[in-house]
Amino acid sequence: MKRQSFHPARFVLPLILATISLGLLNSSVSGQTPVIESFSQNGELTCTNLQPGSVAMVEWAPTVNGPWTNTWAGLNPLTVDSNGTIRVQVPMFYRVRGVPADMVLIPAGEFQMGDTFTEGASDERPVHTVYVSAFYMDRTEVTAAQWDEVYQWAIGHGYSFDFEGSGKAPTHPVHSINWHDAVKWCNARSERALRAWAYYTDSGLTQPYRTGKVAPYVRWDGGYRLPTEAEWEKAARGWLSGKRFPWGDTITHSQANYWSYWESGRPYYTYDLNATEGYHPTYATGSMPYTSPVGSFSANGYGLYDMAGNVWEWCWDWFSGSYYSSSPTSDSRGPGSGSYRVLRGGGWISRAWYCRAADRIYGNPDCGDSNLGFRAVLPPGQP
Repeated sequence: MKRQSFHPARFVLPLILATISLGLLNSSVSGQTPVIESFSQNGELTCTNLQPGSVAMVEWAPTVNGPWTNTWAGLNPLTVDSNGTIRVQVPMFYRVRGVPADMVLIPAGEFQMGDTFTEGASDERPVHTVYVSAFYMDRTEVTAAQWDEVYQWAIGHGYSFDFEGSGKAPTHPVHSINWHDAVKWCNARSERALRAWAYYTDSGLTQPYRTGKVAPYVRWDGGYRLPTEAEWEKAARGWLSGKRFPWGDTITHSQANYWSYWESGRPYYTYDLNATEGYHPTYATGSMPYTSPVGSFSANGYGLYDMAGNVWEWCWDWFSGSYYSSSPTSDSRGPGSGSYRVLRGGGWISRAWYCRAADRIYGNPDCGDSNLGFRAVLPPGQP
């Protein structure tokens, strides 16, 4: 069964407008009650039968019995015109937004980014403190079912993709999509959910990115997008500081879907404590890829699944091996240009070394593979 997409509710509420006349604090003509003549669809309220030259104030209430207030922005005292009339723009349109149930909040804060064990590649150092603003992240990698639902909508609404996307089963992560496909899919997901686009083809942010291969401009307070590398690593660490993996310092097949690499009859890496060599035995069935259903292992401290193993995850950033030496200390978003995009997390085919939270590799943004997937993020409070 396909996961239902999120649609923000839109309401047009009258605020019990007939009762607003009770809140008109003004002396009426000849002792008569002020009369609301009209309330138009553009939100303009017209009231007559008021004392010319006097001051009237519009109040509102959620029920006919109150409580009455005039604290809403724009409901200021008005001078009644010579015909005993006032016209005022009153609140009319409402939009209720929520966060999809399959996302979790990653709180704002600092974390130590990089290889604290000095065991990884040189591009994982120096370890540095980065502040990351709050954001929401998909609880799991985007599944084949999620991908298909948005993809089918997108191709009917002006989007084009290089790859159709694949998945071993609907609940497994989508794979074999390139970076451009992931970015355009995020835009389609936003548009379908009536959110602002995150990616554009012009610096003025007027033309949403729907087709082709470009290095798009980003509206960082827009809709769904790929995480930055800093966002991804902060989320992967799940409240833990200086640990090798999202849950601690060792790894086994009970914690992630990865390839346990052995030499001389034992695991090559001292922190790989798996009892058997090779692919995960539960999922190494049938033909490759040996992905697992998303959420098959315990979540990290933030409630995120598969932040190590299963499929590599595309990030926004261009890759640079020396970036950590000069990266910003707040909301770093990678170099301004490059040839390759960052991938994080390791996959079903990866050794334990690649599943470390600090590990970073790069990929050609034009290419897809059976161990490449992604998950999306969503800024809080975006339109």
